[in-house]
Amino acid sequence: MRNLGRRTAVTAGIASLVVPLTVIATSTTASAASCTTRTGPHQRQVEKFLGLTVDGKQSPSDCTAIRAFQRKHLIKPDIGYAGPVTWGVMDLMNKQKAVGKQPNKAGKCPVNKGRIACVNLTLQISWIQDGKKLVYGPVPVRTGRNGAETRTGAKKIYHRNIKHWSTIYKVWMPYSQFFDGGQAFHSVDKSVWSPPGSGGCVNMRKSEAKAYWSLLKKGDDVYVYGRKPGT
Repeated sequence: MRNLGRRTAVTAGIASLVVPLTVIATSTTASAASCTTRTGPHQRQVEKFLGLTVDGKQSPSDCTAIRAFQRKHLIKPDIGYAGPVTWGVMDLMNKQKAVGKQPNKAGKCPVNKGRIACVNLTLQISWIQDGKKLVYGPVPVRTGRNGAETRTGAKKIYHRNIKHWSTIYKVWMPYSQFFDGGQAFHSVDKSVWSPPGSGGCVNMRKSEAKAYWSLLKKGDDVYVYGRKPGT
């Protein structure tokens, strides 16, 4: 009876180890299965952007690369599908890169204000200029989503807080520089390309928000123009 009890205990112990391994295997299989085999409407553009073989046909390696991009920039669903949202982010990145060091080439941000922070909602970029001289940028930004748009027009920085806590969104807003109501420049710890957008603020990467903090001061001008895609 003692031997039988011992064998039963050992068998039960082995079973308890097998179950978690089965669950892990099932979970891994489900994760792999979530990578779509479907060819998206923007397959060729996405393949070219990511440096993949441009054949317009979805492959396992295509899906893996597309899904990695989607996860980095919080694009949902992150199943590796070359759809309009994913391509929209990539297309915006291409347009931002094409601006180079001439963000105010069209002259839409005032050059008669001295030092001013400019925000182009259409291209989702911002920069600081002094007259016609480019001081810093351009840098990619994330502005207000549909229904919470970043307001356009001439503004001024009226309040600065290096470690602001948002009582609305319950998040930290480091390097906050407010220029219109509750709207401010501030850093975020997520991708500035992640859709659909902010709650109205101009989100920036930490290093660039820090640079804005050092270059701007209370009373400096801000000018916002254009229209964010999708709003």
